[in-house]
Amino acid sequence: MTRKNKIAVAVMIAIGVAIFLWEMRNVDVHAAWHTLLTLRLQWLAVAFLVILLSYVIEALVVQIFVAHEGEHLTFKSAMRVPLIEQLFNAITPFSTGGQPAQLVALMQSGVEGGRASSVLLMKFIVYQFMVLINFVFTLFIGLKHLAAQFGPLAWLIVFGFTIHLLVIAGLLLIMYQYRFTKRLVAFGIRLLRPFVSAGRRAAWQATMDAKIDTFYAESVHLKQEKTKVIRAALLTFVQLLLYYSVPYFVLLSFGVPHVNLVHVMVLHVMIVMIISLFPIPGGAGGAEYSFKALFATFMGPAQLVLAMLLWRFITYYLGMVCGIVALAVVPDRLESTKPQKS
Repeated sequence: MTRKNKIAVAVMIAIGVAIFLWEMRNVDVHAAWHTLLTLRLQWLAVAFLVILLSYVIEALVVQIFVAHEGEHLTFKSAMRVPLIEQLFNAITPFSTGGQPAQLVALMQSGVEGGRASSVLLMKFIVYQFMVLINFVFTLFIGLKHLAAQFGPLAWLIVFGFTIHLLVIAGLLLIMYQYRFTKRLVAFGIRLLRPFVSAGRRAAWQATMDAKIDTFYAESVHLKQEKTKVIRAALLTFVQLLLYYSVPYFVLLSFGVPHVNLVHVMVLHVMIVMIISLFPIPGGAGGAEYSFKALFATFMGPAQLVLAMLLWRFITYYLGMVCGIVALAVVPDRLESTKPQKS
């Protein structure tokens, strides 16, 4: 890790500690201690197992997309990719550091740069589609639970959903209306003429054209790799369901009665939508506020703050810790069963 990354990790940990201390200011310490002593550790262990299993499934998706003409990535090397992604997503605004970090991790394993970029782009496309499907699926089956619970947070959820929908719409436009998309982007850049210099507009146009060309080429590849895409999509769907179920097991560890898995998963999906809107790495502040607002009806103040801390550690800080460990692991090189040319 660079010195800058180490500072970013330290800052995010400090922010997390500060938020927890602030939330604990009005909580009875004795009640909190008693709550910790009565935790049902078996359910907490399940919560940890579920999040780790979600990382394993993402590693399998990486293996699926890397496998090509007798070449494959070992599980050890594939596992580094989602863990390193977790670390760099956690310390960069809007999780922008995850993609470049994954690219480096794949190249360290011997995957050629262009091919590694292709793998990550296919993985990104599948992930975005599955996020949208999960959102619609959980919202549809859990709609009856949501009537009056969200309040002002509903607007943030709608905004987050709209952004994801626009991303998917953009991906579909490039995949199926390639030339129209390029004309649409060019028209949008021309509208900036009164505000942006000609040189900068030309640079933006060239950059966007290159990105659209790259994505279109990968979309053609995706259409030719239907079996891979279907397998990766199913695994990603399961991965997301596991991730969304983490708060359910955290609530069970606190002995919350009559907790409904679907209801809790729907709430967690909404929290994730809200977090995606915050530019601060990890959605710090927004994540904790959303959790408290949406799960306040499940438990008392002491339990709520402790549940928020455990949920945040499992879904955010654990990924950072695992990512740091993964950085220290030397990856295996890409393996090949292709016959060597004489």
